[in-house]
Amino acid sequence: MEIIFAIFVFLLGAIVGSFLNVVIVRYNTGVSPLSGRSMCFSCGKTLRWYELVPIVSFLVARGRCRSCKSAISWQYIIVETITALMFVAVFLHDTSIIAMMYHLAAFCALIVVGTYDLRHKIIPDGVIYFFIILSFLGLLFVHAGAVTLPTFNTAFLRDLAAGPIIAAPFAGLWYFSRGTWMGFGDAKLALGMGWFLGFAQVLVATVLAFWVGALVGLALIALGKLPITSARFKRFGAKSEIPFGPFLILGTFIAFFFGLSPLFFVIL
Repeated sequence: MEIIFAIFVFLLGAIVGSFLNVVIVRYNTGVSPLSGRSMCFSCGKTLRWYELVPIVSFLVARGRCRSCKSAISWQYIIVETITALMFVAVFLHDTSIIAMMYHLAAFCALIVVGTYDLRHKIIPDGVIYFFIILSFLGLLFVHAGAVTLPTFNTAFLRDLAAGPIIAAPFAGLWYFSRGTWMGFGDAKLALGMGWFLGFAQVLVATVLAFWVGALVGLALIALGKLPITSARFKRFGAKSEIPFGPFLILGTFIAFFFGLSPLFFVIL
């Protein structure tokens, strides 16, 4: 029975992921994600229902528009698949509906933030403020899967301080570099991460983000120097701008689901 329900959750997550794609594409364009029908950006053809089935439609059409045969961005199937897998992971992780709804909303916001940052190299204010407020309310009222009043003990005060403490270095890098080293959106993201994960786990997420970011950066530079590399990677160099938000979000996912201790990095 649990397998059947997990399949249902996966399908629900794929549908939500399809909506998140609409939000990402239409954000800051003046077009509401709730209005109008989806269409091909190349030929303008309005898509039929069978062309909008999450994951399946992309695979059946082999990533191309059925009318003009132009390539469809891989973003669509990647976001739908990641969202679907995230839904299943939260379903297996949480034991209460309240915690599940809270975490799903937070991770959906992070998927939008990370994908938008990859596309435009900027973190969308509206979505990140939603994540910050949601994380703060979760810190205050969601405990052990239930809505309760906050207990002002040492652990709570430590996690409350986690947001500003983690955000401060990012804000400092942004301020002193005048935005050349780090965007202020990363500081906002770090603030929400601190309240969402708590002090111990946000340290894990941040260290992981820097590690993965450094490895990816080095890999892209190395690929850019290979003679057989495509032109897409040739533009990467030591001074290339790579959005850091997706790495912070990846670190958040890993820290949340795997619960690594900060001592893990000391052992390594």
